[in-house]
Amino acid sequence: MPETLPETPWWKASRHADRRPVLLARNRIQTAIRGWLGERDFLEVDPVALQISPGNETHLHGFRTDAIGNDGLAHPMYLHTSPEFAMKKLLAAGERRIFAFAHVWRNRERGALHSPEFTMLEWYRVGEDYTVLMEDCHAMVMLAAQAAGVTRFRFRGIECDPFARFERLSVAEAFDRHAGIDLLATCQGAETDADALRAQCRARGIAVKDDDTWSLMLSKILVEKVEPHLGHGRPTLLDRYPAAEAALARPAPDDDRVAERFELYACGVELANGFGELTDAAEQRRRFELEMDEKESLYGERYPIDGDFLAALADMPPASGIALGFDRLVMLATSAPRIDDVLWTPVAEV
Repeated sequence: MPETLPETPWWKASRHADRRPVLLARNRIQTAIRGWLGERDFLEVDPVALQISPGNETHLHGFRTDAIGNDGLAHPMYLHTSPEFAMKKLLAAGERRIFAFAHVWRNRERGALHSPEFTMLEWYRVGEDYTVLMEDCHAMVMLAAQAAGVTRFRFRGIECDPFARFERLSVAEAFDRHAGIDLLATCQGAETDADALRAQCRARGIAVKDDDTWSLMLSKILVEKVEPHLGHGRPTLLDRYPAAEAALARPAPDDDRVAERFELYACGVELANGFGELTDAAEQRRRFELEMDEKESLYGERYPIDGDFLAALADMPPASGIALGFDRLVMLATSAPRIDDVLWTPVAEV
């Protein structure tokens, strides 16, 4: 068999000439979104990346380093996986509408849709319901299409109309429709019944292990059975996540089994994660500790909890916030097959 020729490095002039139209489209999309946010009185902020904690979600993995203090000792620090903690401190300080195009870092992630370093567009609205963020997402998607000069998003043969009215369905509806799973029957408030979900999975032919946690099974069903069907033809808003998967979102006022959390999908690709923000520091600490307990069980490590962040929640007003994977948005708008294709300087392979 003939040997596979090595790929031309991105920094070769011939390769860059091929990539350049997509990179220029990226700049146009970023400029359009910046302008749209500026017209609506959003202030652009620049949160620092070096933090006490990279974030406290089980399956997010940070990059650790050591800061050498004036005492000559090494103090562990992390590159953030999201600018969320820093930006919420700014809300506590008095800002009301803010956004950031922030470089973020996530370890153990590399693939067509994942880069260890990527750009996250994150924005917050004080005193506004999280459903307003859904309208923001519609505007962002249309802006991206217009700036790229396209009428369709494409990824791996799937198309999506960025100008179409969004589909909106709850996680429970999506699980019932695409997997035949009654998810809320396994929830009581934020408490979950792993055995009940396991029984449903096996009845539907979904392979799960005896020791899989409820969270792991939910993730498996979502990735294998639900996500591939989302955002076909038009973008999908997957709303009202179970309270056990609320992350930093507050509970829904009408049902304690679900939370004010949604994700945006287009062409089967997750683009954004939005919350009605939790401001209860005690509840947030409880969630962080549970997440870190599970992380330690699965991966043998845990991250510190940022005490200043929890203290800031006491001063933070009611708000909604969202993080959007900017590189993925550019991918769909330019039909790029890999995230590296839309990065000006891709991270070296290791």
